[in-house]
Amino acid sequence: MTDQQGSGPLLSVENLRVAFPTRQGVFQAVRGVSFDLGRERLGVVGESGSGKSMTGRAILGLVRPPGRVTADRLELDGQPILNLPERKMRKIRGSRISMVMQDPKFSLNPVMTIGDQIIEAYRLHAGGPRGQGRAKALEMLEAVQIRDPERVMGAYPHEVSGGMGQRIMIAMMLAPDPEILIADEPTSALDVSVRTEVLNIMDRLVRDRGMGLIFISHDLNLVAQFCDRVLIMYAGRIVETLTAKNLHDARHPYTQGLLNSLPRLDRPVSRLPVLKRQDSWREGDPINESLETEFPGGL
Repeated sequence: MTDQQGSGPLLSVENLRVAFPTRQGVFQAVRGVSFDLGRERLGVVGESGSGKSMTGRAILGLVRPPGRVTADRLELDGQPILNLPERKMRKIRGSRISMVMQDPKFSLNPVMTIGDQIIEAYRLHAGGPRGQGRAKALEMLEAVQIRDPERVMGAYPHEVSGGMGQRIMIAMMLAPDPEILIADEPTSALDVSVRTEVLNIMDRLVRDRGMGLIFISHDLNLVAQFCDRVLIMYAGRIVETLTAKNLHDARHPYTQGLLNSLPRLDRPVSRLPVLKRQDSWREGDPINESLETEFPGGL
């Protein structure tokens, strides 16, 4: 896939693998994941344990020993970033690639005010005086539609709701103007109205800034509505790649099983079908290769 506003993808991943040693042998958490990311909204979907979050952490260099990350290629704007020294990776993490973790209550520092945390994140990557950092923090809180940002700047994480905490995390991660945002289940703990608001904020910021977004989720309907392209993961592998608008026309039996297990108001049934897994899914499937031919590089 090529970047719609440039000569190449923002992020290129080829044969990414993440392994952990165990008493029973080596556990492969991510097994041969490959994709390109342009200035788009890329959804990564799969059940718990499929390797979605681990893929995002591996890209950011957040897999700690004894975990081992390997890849044939892991490039940001054409520059290799695989297993860089921590000092160099810190210059990339946050400033060029940011990640919004799943639960803001565990991502925000409970003993620092929200304003101090956003200012610290901004100055760490962009530098400048504290006054400049404060102005940027207020600007970002307003960008994510937080009312009375001056008051919120002085609040602590336990004093805000889950929806506001998620928006604060988005503001903090976007403050340094990164090229790529990885959002790991950013709306899983939010009610429907707040979820829609957070998605609209992310959509607007990604479009306005020309960023690339990796949206990790287990909600197929949400991804179909919000993203441009979707990767379906199972047991650490990508089993299907297709455009989001065609998600409900998926051909892989695993994706079809996930879709069929979703309750529908327009088609109620007495019992939802149970997904019957097949051993062949763990070793890849020729359907994925045919879909890559059908959708070369996605959109």
